[in-house]
Amino acid sequence: MFSKILIANRGEIACRVIKTARRMGIKTVAVFSDADKDSLHVAMADEAVHIGAAPAAQSYLLAEKIIEACRQTGAEAVHPGYGFLSERASFATALKEAGIVFIGPNPGAIEAMGDKIESKKAAAAANVSTVPGYLGVIEDAEHAARIADEIGYPVMIKASAGGGGKGMRIAYSRDEVQDGFDRAKSEAKSSFGDDRVFVEKFIVEPRHIEIQVLGDKHGNIIYLGERECSIQRRNQKVVEEAPSPLLDEATRRKMGEQAVALARAVNYDSAGTVEFVAGQDKSFYFLEMNTRLQVEHPVTELVTGIDLVEQMIRVAAGETLALTQADVKLHGWAVESRVYAEDPYRGFLPSIGRLTRYRPPAEAVKDGITTRNDTGVFEGGEISLYYDPMIAKLITHAPTREQAIEAQADALDAFAIDGIQHNIPFLAALMSHPRWREGRLSTGFIAEEYKDGFHPTAPSPVLARRLAAVAAVIDNVGNARKRGISGQMPGQPVSFEHQRVVRLGGQSLPCEVDRAAGGFIVTFLDDAGKPQDTHELRSGWQPGEPVWSGVFDDEAIAVQVRPRLNGVALAHRGIAVDANVYTNREAELALLMPEKTEAGSGKQLLCPMPGLVVSIAVSEGQEVKAGEALAVVEAMKMENVLRAERDATVARILTKAGDSLAVDAVILEFA
Repeated sequence: MFSKILIANRGEIACRVIKTARRMGIKTVAVFSDADKDSLHVAMADEAVHIGAAPAAQSYLLAEKIIEACRQTGAEAVHPGYGFLSERASFATALKEAGIVFIGPNPGAIEAMGDKIESKKAAAAANVSTVPGYLGVIEDAEHAARIADEIGYPVMIKASAGGGGKGMRIAYSRDEVQDGFDRAKSEAKSSFGDDRVFVEKFIVEPRHIEIQVLGDKHGNIIYLGERECSIQRRNQKVVEEAPSPLLDEATRRKMGEQAVALARAVNYDSAGTVEFVAGQDKSFYFLEMNTRLQVEHPVTELVTGIDLVEQMIRVAAGETLALTQADVKLHGWAVESRVYAEDPYRGFLPSIGRLTRYRPPAEAVKDGITTRNDTGVFEGGEISLYYDPMIAKLITHAPTREQAIEAQADALDAFAIDGIQHNIPFLAALMSHPRWREGRLSTGFIAEEYKDGFHPTAPSPVLARRLAAVAAVIDNVGNARKRGISGQMPGQPVSFEHQRVVRLGGQSLPCEVDRAAGGFIVTFLDDAGKPQDTHELRSGWQPGEPVWSGVFDDEAIAVQVRPRLNGVALAHRGIAVDANVYTNREAELALLMPEKTEAGSGKQLLCPMPGLVVSIAVSEGQEVKAGEALAVVEAMKMENVLRAERDATVARILTKAGDSLAVDAVILEFA
């Protein structure tokens, strides 16, 4: 077994590998760029080596820097994580030539499966079901359009060397193919250094299901069940689960056997994933093979009890798999949510900055429920524009799917992040979505269920009263703290009005708040001031804590809490509301206050996120139509096309290609 390994990656996956290596008694070496010098993975590793500037092309993508770091530290093997160099056969070969072990498959398997075009050819040769498509070299956008015409719409344009949703477009017409082809090639070039793309048929209402395979260097290959990864946005996975609610045992076995057959055909010898696109009728077609560890591997680990990173290390060290196919059993259900630095209320645009608060839910195993948080950040750390916007992966496991989803919803409610925008409100709302709960999934789920984007919604009457009660209790605790600090009327009991009016999203909810043994009693009143319903709340919450965690009528709940004038901002189950807590007189006066309105910016095109201007598609004086492309801005490895919201004339252009812009920077002005 190795005594020291180097992790050629960053963020949460580097931290994840370090945890397993530490448990196995293996020392670790981290590598870091200028932007990552204070990162969590650097602090966790036994040693760390600086490898270059912030852009990945000047650091994490430089194989020679990784090899030199191994020489400096005496690392015997390299775990590549995912992304960066993880699927570069040339990197695995270079390590071998340097006498360093690659903790991943052999270069031949990477060559055969890492390239999506070649992998489809190999799959077809191995009698694996494949999607109709064109796997040859595509000359230009016109050539791509002719191919799409022959295949039939819709089609998927996809980077050959891609992954993670980069360099991928769905086209429903010839015009969309031509535009999508250029964008896919550009993204593929910048993300992977390879601008080849291919075109294939896009299956309507598809589900994305993948099989985890594991092989050793002695010819043993097994599959570890499946993962459902159909909840995607812009072809990037957002929520994953294991097993899939679609599959029965017969289909699972058929898919698993095909995945193993494909892996065996290329002598696969590590952890890898064979991805399929599945129809609602359980038909399935080979999509691609990822010759590396997947982002969503924790759900497989929790339902099988197998540490995939440990298995990769043991296989790389030459050990024989200790498991046979008969040993693989699936237990319970696991759900994973990807917590991203992005604003769900602004079209999920990337958000960067410092994490002024980062308080994830506690990792634990309690009452048959497991909560796990894989992360690479910490409070006070910074989310950079140079890398993927992932903050953490929150995973829950329980005996049933319903329990795992409920546990995930509870954990999301208890996850506090400040300083940047994040997608927890969206994830929390998704956990309560009826279609998700029923398992009626497809890769178009988000686009179909959130056609106009994700927007704040009003709480139901039941939830409104729950949140109002929490706000009233928080107000009571805060007032008691203030009286204690100010020392009002020392030595004498303080008499104060216990009636309050909670103003919640335009709705007034009068109530009475009384302290009781171990908690509070909140009684809501009707318009005549008569009691309606009563609730008991218990919590150890103190002012300043970002999550109110306690019991509401014997049900454990967690509510996000942020202070505001005369109240608090609350978030629970994806519902965010401002709750103002008033005395009766304050409530009367508050109704007389005019509401502020924000000024519009209709005469300007503002940069919706911090990013780099890739191109300006218009010129001064040009008339543009609604929907016409104005500029392309790149942020966190994704190119975003900014389009005109209405017909207008471009008056002045204030930026140029190559400019680095802050959020809301003016790109151009309209007449």
